Amino acid sequence: MRDVDLAFHVMSLAVLNEGRTLDEDYQRRMSTEAWYGARAAIAVEERYGSAVLLDFYTALGTRYHPLAEPRTPETVRAALADVGLDETIADDCTTTKWDAALRASHHAGMDPVGMDVGTPVIRIGDVSIFGPVLSPAPTGEAAGALFDGVVGVMSYPGFFELKRTRTVGPIFAAPESVRPPR
Repeated sequence: MRDVDLAFHVMSLAVLNEGRTLDEDYQRRMSTEAWYGARAAIAVEERYGSAVLLDFYTALGTRYHPLAEPRTPETVRAALADVGLDETIADDCTTTKWDAALRASHHAGMDPVGMDVGTPVIRIGDVSIFGPVLSPAPTGEAAGALFDGVVGVMSYPGFFELKRTRTVGPIFAAPESVRPPR
């Protein structure tokens, strides 16, 4: 809807939450499951580039969220297969092989916006912000108009935050309509 040059990079909730006090179940997920997809994503970006990272991220996110598949190396492997990538990347998602590159990518994206936010983070020009968080995601011209608004508030040097309490959880398309092609 707009002429935008997109580049996707990897951030990690596991890295973001290191050293924070979290409830026991969330801490367990951050110390194990949160690493698998992020490590695979950085390997995909390093090997195939940012454009392919978007395809992998979408395939993995579809499996994790609307399809409610477990956050395991097997799910990572299936997402890699969905987009025709080297499935052996999943072999390293339980190791620290990619952690230095993952941390560097994470900090490149998060340091400009600050560590007291989560994901998504967008950068336009020299300004980075957390958000927007949307559910459901708009499409067509509604998405374009929203983007224009975000660009508008980001162009003001004193802009820092818009926020309200969530009243609904994530709204996804029906799982059968979002399953990546094989």
